[in-house]
Amino acid sequence: MAEPFVRTETLIGKEKFNKLSRSRVAVFGVGGVGGFVVEALARSGVGTIALFDGDTVSESNINRQLIANEETVGKSKVEIEKEHVLSINPNAKVETTDRFITTDEAKIINLLYYDYIVDAIDSVGVKIELIKRAKDLGVPIISCMGTGGKLDVTRLKVTDVYKTEGCPLARVVRKELKQAGVKSLKVVFSDEPTSFGVENPEETQTKADGKKAPPSMIFVPGAAGLIIASEVIKDLIE
Repeated sequence: MAEPFVRTETLIGKEKFNKLSRSRVAVFGVGGVGGFVVEALARSGVGTIALFDGDTVSESNINRQLIANEETVGKSKVEIEKEHVLSINPNAKVETTDRFITTDEAKIINLLYYDYIVDAIDSVGVKIELIKRAKDLGVPIISCMGTGGKLDVTRLKVTDVYKTEGCPLARVVRKELKQAGVKSLKVVFSDEPTSFGVENPEETQTKADGKKAPPSMIFVPGAAGLIIASEVIKDLIE
């Protein structure tokens, strides 16, 4: 038994832990949510973790993202994550794709290589294509809905996307998936009303793509990431 994972193996048993060590999980988006997913997967002994993200660490990430600090600002998120995962588990295999996945790429990525897909990306178009392809191929996938503008971690839930309520992103995803004939999707979402906390939402940060970035703190994105990782681990070992 590997000493760093002795308590994990004691909890779930050697056979299930060995299954995790052989598992391959792809995480699309390693920001506020995805970073916590990666952290938990690494500390659970998942053998292969594939990271997809073309972003670099920015100063505005420091308030909520695990790898963000003054030393990592400006550096590739997936490369910093790879280094971090290997510092936790040197035996892990970490694969990186240092670019933003397009809708066309989402249609052709070899998802069959993975045992589980985590969707923690912001782009609705890419999110929908990734979900549709995973469903077509029969690869398990879990998707994160909106976590920006929220503070109450107790409002997070795991459910089917068609049972969500009060989440604008989930509403869009439901509509698109229904039109595409996708009948179910496991998601983590919050039914907490979105709050900007400022009198004028236009004062919020503008991202590189010109879109307004929703205000956020560490609590809800981080908790959502841990919940997602928990669901992935439970599904893999059961």
